Amino acid sequence: MVSLLTTKPKLVFFLSSSSPRTLNTSPSLNFTRISFNQTQKLAPFRPPSLVAAFSEKGLKRDVTASAAATEEAGDYRRIMLSDVLVKKKEKVFWWEREWKPMDFGAVAVVLSMHLLSLLAPFQFNWRAVSVAFVLYIVTGLLGITLSFHRNLSHKSFKLPKWLEYLFAYCGAQALQGNPIDWVSTHRYHHQFCDSDRDPHSPLEGFWFSHMNWMFDTNTITQRVGEPNNVGDLEKQPFYQFLRTTYILHPVALAVALYAMGGFPFIVWGMGVRIVWVYHITWLVNSACHVWGKQAWNTGDLSKNNWWVAALAFGEGWHNNHHAFEFSARHGLEWWQLDMTWYVVRFLQAIGLATDVKLPSEAQKQRMALTSD
Repeated sequence: MVSLLTTKPKLVFFLSSSSPRTLNTSPSLNFTRISFNQTQKLAPFRPPSLVAAFSEKGLKRDVTASAAATEEAGDYRRIMLSDVLVKKKEKVFWWEREWKPMDFGAVAVVLSMHLLSLLAPFQFNWRAVSVAFVLYIVTGLLGITLSFHRNLSHKSFKLPKWLEYLFAYCGAQALQGNPIDWVSTHRYHHQFCDSDRDPHSPLEGFWFSHMNWMFDTNTITQRVGEPNNVGDLEKQPFYQFLRTTYILHPVALAVALYAMGGFPFIVWGMGVRIVWVYHITWLVNSACHVWGKQAWNTGDLSKNNWWVAALAFGEGWHNNHHAFEFSARHGLEWWQLDMTWYVVRFLQAIGLATDVKLPSEAQKQRMALTSD
């Protein structure tokens, strides 16, 4: 998930565990290095500082005798009920670090939505609940998982422009940021997955990967620089328009909901629904890199997690996704529920979705855990 606001500030300095240093704000990052086709796979970035991070074949977090000894020595701690070891760092309290206006804005949006949702028991009616459920489908499935993720970030299929823009507008109503920023952050996540440059990896701790990363724009900028991997979206006026006017659209939706059903529609249609979709999206970043099983040799921490898949319209089959980033289908087995794929398949059947990408058997064999 991307930052909740619309622009990213220039980084002034870089805080490390040792000493400050000047950051090159124009890193040599090329969008063409991100693989969205069916024949190439980007090798994960492996910085030397991630000692004992991955096994020799890069299958998953290594919990060997040496890693366990390091943990016992106090250098690492283990995320609960997982094999993920997090390197301990000198604790920096939230009031001690530099805060940008965007950081305060992101905290304000997230906090206000959570506080609003606490009023749900006192503003309950079935019409309001129904509105929240419908918007959960529209903004979560059509907006985030189908549009922002599989269509815009990975180009897993093509849609007519009018439908592509409609679904992207649904994603903007999820209050997770405009499409350009969301897609940029997600593409960087795949390019530098579970490394020191990943915008949101549990190597920094579970809660960092779940939500805290959004409240520290300095960290994101010093890791990946300014977004330069979304030229395909930036050249389209519609996405520029959404980036410029992003915050106005959820506000307009809130006004419309209030006109239709009063304050209960605001509480359920905005507060409860947005918080629900927030945490479902965030669980893909956090839980799906901590708990679950790996079916493919991806060289990162991504895992298939059935309960996240059930909540997030199939996004929980995350190891499948990291193995085949281009694939429009994440639930590759018949029993792996993937609601987003079913919608894409329906759109394909009626001729609206074209160039739908799926992994071949040869690609599956190359990515299998038993392959050399």
